[in-house]
Amino acid sequence: MKKILFVASEGVPFIKTGGLADVVGSLPKCIDKEYFDVRVMIPKYSCMSEEIKERMTLKTYFYMDFNWKNEYVGILETMQDGITYYFIDNESMFTGFKPYGDNVLDEITKFAYFSKAALSALPLIDFRPDVIHCHDWQTGLVPVYLKERFQGNDFFRGMKSVMTIHNLKFQGKWDVKAVKSITGLPDYFFTPDKIEAYKDANLLKGGMVYADVITTVSDTYAEEIKTAFYGEGLDGLLRAREQDLRGIVNGIDYEEFNPDTDKYIEHNYNAVNFRKEKIKNKRALQAELGLEQDDKKMMIGIVSRLTDQKGFDLIHYMMEEICQDAVQLVILGTGEEQYENMFRHYDWKYNNKVSANIYYSEAMSHKVYAACDAFLMPSLFEPCGLSQLMSLRYGTVPIVRETGGLKDTVEPYNEYENTGTGFSFANYNAHEMLTTIRYAEHIYYNRKREWNKIVDRGMATDFSWHVSAKKYQEMYDWLIG
Repeated sequence: MKKILFVASEGVPFIKTGGLADVVGSLPKCIDKEYFDVRVMIPKYSCMSEEIKERMTLKTYFYMDFNWKNEYVGILETMQDGITYYFIDNESMFTGFKPYGDNVLDEITKFAYFSKAALSALPLIDFRPDVIHCHDWQTGLVPVYLKERFQGNDFFRGMKSVMTIHNLKFQGKWDVKAVKSITGLPDYFFTPDKIEAYKDANLLKGGMVYADVITTVSDTYAEEIKTAFYGEGLDGLLRAREQDLRGIVNGIDYEEFNPDTDKYIEHNYNAVNFRKEKIKNKRALQAELGLEQDDKKMMIGIVSRLTDQKGFDLIHYMMEEICQDAVQLVILGTGEEQYENMFRHYDWKYNNKVSANIYYSEAMSHKVYAACDAFLMPSLFEPCGLSQLMSLRYGTVPIVRETGGLKDTVEPYNEYENTGTGFSFANYNAHEMLTTIRYAEHIYYNRKREWNKIVDRGMATDFSWHVSAKKYQEMYDWLIG
């Protein structure tokens, strides 16, 4: 039995701020339990729900030398979907109303503590992983510590590490002197070929230098981050390590996102009966949001963080034009104030065409995926993206920019060959986006049979976790040898 430990800062259903939590919650349960014993370790945050905390039992505790102090480390455990979860407990580190704070130095301190505690806990819980699978900058020090102070101990010898980059933009950077003091790592590590980058200590870089394999969440993103435009200052390192870099596209949980059984939506439907049944969700959402009640009106959905990364500057530039078309727009999400206010303005100006829902709700997101005809996602960069996968699952045709995971998962419609599962454009250009939206409108209004075939093909794709899990298993096998 091969043993794998996931170490991450969040995981569904315990704590979630973004897509990372979905990966950590979904991937382990899809890995073949006959060959792999996969367990997960995350912090125990004080902001977790009481109901979740009550399910945890104390496994053990110890004291660890960290940041010039003797720090308490509690280890709690629970089971979820047949997977053992461990929680690192320290009230002073993981307190607060949300998992992440705004003070960078505090964040670096608590996740350096978490990385060291995760390794220190292993002998005491009697679990010796063959591979430690680390996620994002919060766990970047795990491969570093593993090579630095734990290698001398027989228990850790030969243990491998994987560093998965979910979003290269976030790296965990602070000045070298402070990080050296907090982590207790010797000077030797703070050089440009190791943890230091552009005069700062960089935790993600440390993980990328010392991990045995680096993965990211789509093939195209793995190629893109080797270039200066997408590389966030680390493209040189990624080119140097390209032999050890691989892209594996994320999946989504096909039980949770299933229009046939989804409890959040008004009318369930599937790939066979969507032509008759899907429309009932559109009627329900039009009624709920006060949009014009019109079956024939093309409805375009957006569920997203409202940030530059997601292409909202393009939408902002073309919003007045889009509102001139025979479409309805439903927006769900929060983010940068300028975009929140932009959508509120257009909701006020075109009240029966635009609905701006500036909040986030899981239930409403499912309703949007089920009700809309198309889904707009014109990202500047997108490591993987999950919204387009949910759209395909719900028979809602994605309109995307060809970047990262969007390029890998949405096949552009070709009217001459009758292929494709969505619409896409290549350049980060507002006019190109508008042209693509209008081409989609043209197919929707004038070639309805073709549109329905695009939906058929989209609903037939398989982006469940089982496909990705097989690729991770191959990588673990290769690493363990």
